[in-house]
Amino acid sequence: MESKTDDLTRETTRARLTGSLEMCPLIAILRGIEMHEAAAHASVLYEAGFRVIEVPLNSPRPLDSIRAIRDALPADAIVGAGTVLRAADVHDVEEAGGQLIVMPHSDAEVISAARERGMMTAPGVATPTEAFAALKNGADVLKLFPFEQLGASVLKAWRSVMPHGTALIPVGGVQPVDLASLRAAGASGFGLGSGLYKPGQGIEVTRSNALAYRAAVN
Repeated sequence: MESKTDDLTRETTRARLTGSLEMCPLIAILRGIEMHEAAAHASVLYEAGFRVIEVPLNSPRPLDSIRAIRDALPADAIVGAGTVLRAADVHDVEEAGGQLIVMPHSDAEVISAARERGMMTAPGVATPTEAFAALKNGADVLKLFPFEQLGASVLKAWRSVMPHGTALIPVGGVQPVDLASLRAAGASGFGLGSGLYKPGQGIEVTRSNALAYRAAVN
């Protein structure tokens, strides 16, 4: 049974993540980025207003990239890992300076491992059953994935039944033109993958894509 201190710590952690999304509801997913370029692309994203950046663990040397980004960005940036599949990975991400654990699935053991370390969690869910189970297990926000399969009508339906204040984050196929309608349907933020960053692209392409998403949010 968690103590009141544990509960307060969890609420503080969750508030930091949701507060960052209120400032800029865009999460950068740098899948496939190389360690030597990670800090430069992350810095461009930060300058464009992004405050949450993740490096999926199926990228080259992802922990090195997470460390490079964490060292390069100010303290108000949240840096983490995506495609976290095992509880054992959580410790490695923490050692690299990561603060956020993002999953394609909703694994209670991974969520628990992150909670024990005071880290933020965004498990992937595709059904209401998965969503409510993830919240029960202590998820901070819910990653609606793959959103191409779910769509705005599902998002709107979920918003009507989820507990008040639940952050719903569509991930998968979200383009700048989609943001206004998805916000109206109840999205709290957006995970941006290939529409924002593709492996090997130049810094200026990242900057241009980031500004396009920011303009669509504004």
